[in-house]
Amino acid sequence: MSAPFLQIRGIRKQYGPVVAVHDVNLDVERGEFMTFLGPSGSGKSTTLYILAGFEQPTTGDMLLNGESLLSTPSHKRNIGMVFQRYTLFPHLSVGENIAFPLKVRRRPKAEITERVREMLRLVRLEGFEDRKPAEMSGGQQQRVALARALAYDPPVLLMDEPLSALDKKLREEIQFEIRRIHQQTEVTILYVTHDQEEALRLSDRIAVFSKGVIDQIGTGPELYASPATRFVAEFIGDSDFITCDLLSVADGKATVSLGGDIVFDRIPMHGQAAPGNKAALMLRPERIRLSQGVGSTGTGFHAMVNDITFLGNNVHVAAETAAGEALAVRLPFGHAAISGLGRGSRVHLEFDPATAQVFC
Repeated sequence: MSAPFLQIRGIRKQYGPVVAVHDVNLDVERGEFMTFLGPSGSGKSTTLYILAGFEQPTTGDMLLNGESLLSTPSHKRNIGMVFQRYTLFPHLSVGENIAFPLKVRRRPKAEITERVREMLRLVRLEGFEDRKPAEMSGGQQQRVALARALAYDPPVLLMDEPLSALDKKLREEIQFEIRRIHQQTEVTILYVTHDQEEALRLSDRIAVFSKGVIDQIGTGPELYASPATRFVAEFIGDSDFITCDLLSVADGKATVSLGGDIVFDRIPMHGQAAPGNKAALMLRPERIRLSQGVGSTGTGFHAMVNDITFLGNNVHVAAETAAGEALAVRLPFGHAAISGLGRGSRVHLEFDPATAQVFC
């Protein structure tokens, strides 16, 4: 069995007493789109900069095609990089910006001309080669930066928050462009973002960073359906957390109580706790079934509506349990349960235990 294309092994980065990255391990396959997702200060960008050669790890190693990168200077690693700020040369035209890394590598003039033409087609900017960066929009400049990073056909492309300076609509447009370009070029991409929606839209797999470590690695559906930690459950998608009593545990499944005879069993459990302790029951807002009135049948619990917000294709219902805990329910626009629903309405909430999680 061949070794992974890119290997990150035991990377640690310490600045004095501050540990920015602690024991990060990750395998990336050739052609994969891997996203580092996490809040500011979680270690995702530091890990990327170590791979780029801008930082040296305190301990650990990074290997590309089985060979360590650490002794190779950043400018000789042949790795492409796209930053948040486009870092285009303002005095050069679009064509000259894209050609720059090829000229540095002393490629033949005819090859440079053809490659610039190919890159302009790839990012859909044919006819823009003579413009200066200042004459282009932010989205266009970022596409030029992407074309320049890909011009010399690097084995790995690193992207550090490349779209955070763009407005929402333009950001979504460029996301689809990046995905298209990845599928067309099959370049291996490591992408840093704090935006979960962006990560879900772009990635083959996602590494969720928290406090300098990777909490979990998986596809978007895997992380959403089976979060390994409470942090991942909170960071991927929207979540409700309700305090519950842990009654029993068997085969990784928990039986919990919300008080009285409100009991749910066979719920996937994460963490270690003995029966009798408190735990947190996690529900996804869109997986909760809502019906009006106190006489509803079925297993569930009651709540009171505090607010209703129309969000286009769905409606957000802010509710409160009998114990005073807030939770959200998301219903599709036009759902029958919305009719006549208002502040102060008593509702009955149900869920499939297989879609819930218990965290201790």
